[in-house]
Amino acid sequence: MMLKHFLMLSLVAPLIANANALEQFRAFVANTKGAKGEFSQQQIKLVDGKATISKTASGTFSFSRPGKFIWTYSKPYEQSLQTDGDKLYIYDKDLNQVTIKELNGALGASPAAILFGNSDLEKNFQLKDAGTKQGVEWLDASPKAKDSQFEHIGIGMKDGLPMALELRDSFGQVSLVTLKNVEKNPNFKVDQFKFVLPSGAEVFRQ
Repeated sequence: MMLKHFLMLSLVAPLIANANALEQFRAFVANTKGAKGEFSQQQIKLVDGKATISKTASGTFSFSRPGKFIWTYSKPYEQSLQTDGDKLYIYDKDLNQVTIKELNGALGASPAAILFGNSDLEKNFQLKDAGTKQGVEWLDASPKAKDSQFEHIGIGMKDGLPMALELRDSFGQVSLVTLKNVEKNPNFKVDQFKFVLPSGAEVFRQ
């Protein structure tokens, strides 16, 4: 059985490696119920026609389809965005404040839906291959909704896993998110995505 499993992996791996970004991404969405990993984020601005890094951040993430995720910033400040599939919780540790928002399908055309949403992404995005850069296959996701806050989302894929996101908003600002140590389908606890209100936290509801 072990030998058979190894042979199957040996046959499938080259196919994944040689697949274009759209094929890799569709396979990732279809075969990944959850994942976790680390991220680093850079915000890019144009100053006098030159691209400069204005902000940097890093942290960890985990998600479970459909629509449950925890996105935690550890640097330069501690903040977490978490959803249990029903509500979005934004927690600022320094201020000990929690903002609670009703989702109401709000993730449908957002960057979070790219990795954390359901598998029906092409309902909200127009997807197409965007070529290879530095060994990473890229695809372009354009929101179909005219009122989306993002004009463009790029997704970099390698060996069947997402490696990077490029988010361009309607104001021309670009955020580059690099993912690493991505683990597919980990064993999460039953209450992994249940938000626990921190002691003494001030709560705002929207």
